[in-house]
Amino acid sequence: MCFCFLFVSFLKCFLWYGLYFNQNKPIFVERKVKNMVSIAERHKHILDKLNKEGFVKVKEIAKDLNVTLVTIRKDLKYLEEKKLLYRTHGSASPIHPLTSDVDVQVKEKIRIDEKRRISQAACKLIEENDSIIIASGSTVQIFAEELKPVNHLTAVTASLKTAILLNNRKNIDVIQLGGLVRKTSYSVIGDFAPQIFEILTCLKLFMGTDGIDLEYGVTNSNLEEAILNKKMMEASLKTIILTDSSKFGRRGFSKVCNLEEVDVIITDSGIPAHTAKAVEELGIELIIV
Repeated sequence: MCFCFLFVSFLKCFLWYGLYFNQNKPIFVERKVKNMVSIAERHKHILDKLNKEGFVKVKEIAKDLNVTLVTIRKDLKYLEEKKLLYRTHGSASPIHPLTSDVDVQVKEKIRIDEKRRISQAACKLIEENDSIIIASGSTVQIFAEELKPVNHLTAVTASLKTAILLNNRKNIDVIQLGGLVRKTSYSVIGDFAPQIFEILTCLKLFMGTDGIDLEYGVTNSNLEEAILNKKMMEASLKTIILTDSSKFGRRGFSKVCNLEEVDVIITDSGIPAHTAKAVEELGIELIIV
């Protein structure tokens, strides 16, 4: 009798296990198939998100597709080899993130309409008896061209072209920084240029940039110019960046500051929506023209 009882108990356990296994096996397989994404689907997802948002992060893509970080890194490497994106640390962008030092005369011929609208918006920020610093670059040069204040204005600038232009306007006093003149930008750099900022303070700084990275910050393609820009920021109560939308997601050779140190950014409507939102979440006033 004892043997019969053990045999029946064993049979019940066997039947229960078989029923449980058979009932759950399809569910397990179904879930596994549901989470499987082909290589082509992963690549499409990455490129679609890249085109929509302007950059992708490895961790976010891995989470979206429920795959490992290693898998996504391999996907990004493959897509980079096909010249479909550029990899950076933990992320990727659709264009090469590093900018080079381009002659200002070349820059002046690029995105002229956008730079003109940006400059006109910047001019509206000028107040009566204002004192401003104007850095160098193609966009701030157009800003100087558009600058026609009704009342008195004091302008400090590193740019020779800006100084000459503004000096012809009777109600603008121009202070030209001294130092070594850069042939590619017609602006001054070196040890002498920043010294004046130890004894003066201006209300606003109008500054261009070669790159704005949401995580890394504001950058310039020239080291000495980046150092001078930092000194300009320290001597100003408000930092205003004039930049066309192509500069977002890019990095220059030298860092100027963290993005949250900027007060206002004026750019064109080409800025991606997610970038605009991220900028505003940092407490920066964003003016889109």
